[in-house]
Amino acid sequence: MKELLLLLLLVTEASSRSHSSWCEGGCDCRGDLKFTICSRALFTQLPSRIPPNTELLDLSDNHISVIPERSFSKNRKLRFLLLQNNNISVVEDGGFSQMEFLQKLDLSWNRISTLTGGFSMGLGFLRELQLAHNRLRSLDSRSFLHLDGLQRLNLSCNGIHTIQVRSFSSMSSLRQLHLQDNQLTSLRSGMFSMLRSLEVLNLAGNRIGEMEMAVFKPLTSMTLLNLADNQMSTIYFKTFLSIHTYSTHILLEENPWDCDCDLQRVFRKLRSIQRLFLDDYSNLTCGEPAALKDYRLTAVDSELCLAETVTVLIITVTVVITVLAAMLMGERKRKKKKKRKHWTQQGDLSDESDY
Repeated sequence: MKELLLLLLLVTEASSRSHSSWCEGGCDCRGDLKFTICSRALFTQLPSRIPPNTELLDLSDNHISVIPERSFSKNRKLRFLLLQNNNISVVEDGGFSQMEFLQKLDLSWNRISTLTGGFSMGLGFLRELQLAHNRLRSLDSRSFLHLDGLQRLNLSCNGIHTIQVRSFSSMSSLRQLHLQDNQLTSLRSGMFSMLRSLEVLNLAGNRIGEMEMAVFKPLTSMTLLNLADNQMSTIYFKTFLSIHTYSTHILLEENPWDCDCDLQRVFRKLRSIQRLFLDDYSNLTCGEPAALKDYRLTAVDSELCLAETVTVLIITVTVVITVLAAMLMGERKRKKKKKRKHWTQQGDLSDESDY
């Protein structure tokens, strides 16, 4: 029995020495070297000794600033790569190449300001990309060029103010797009082209005040559209009518709505469409006119439109009465003229008979 215990101890010690030879100092290699945890290890660059069998590599909360070209070429079995909370400002072209098994890449809370065409090289099978809390300002057609299989993209809390047409054109499989808390001011047609599989579009917390009518038309699978906390004062019926999904929930609160009767008509028509659900309609508040500021839209609904309807009726009745009066006066003048002409003709006949 003692010999067996001694043998087990020797095997465990040898295995531990073997594992430690592969594991970088400051890292913890677990699960038969499939999990390499290097979080909070004070690294300023990527570690050189990462077990080749690693499937999850956690490098979060370090001081890494650069991802060089082909940084993970010896770790092609990686499925999860966590790099959040570093100082990364540069990702060289091909920095993540040859990672055909990678499913999740977390680069949130870094200092990335640009995405080159080579950024996504080799990430064709990536399913989730986290880029929240970086320094991105604009997106173009090169930003996500090779992300054909991506399903979830988080770009929240950057400074994005421009998204060029076809920026997401390669993402036909994308299901969730998070763009909340950026600096977008308008939504242009073509911005979301090719996103036929998109189910969740989060645009809350931007500065959106204008939307082109066909901007949501390509989104044939959308179930949630979040436009809360923007700068919208009015909306157009056709903008949302172009959404042809079976069921779409729309969030619109915390916008400075201009509470006129036209807006009420639009919302009344939208609420009558069975496939659209205005989940927070009862929470919408007025930004204009000043007399109605902070009033709930539902509270001023009937009063606004009733006042306008009465005004329209008064104007209509006034116009009708004016027209009728004008017609009546015209008819009287015509009859007087006709009568005068008749008497004139009678007088002429009387003069002739005297002769």
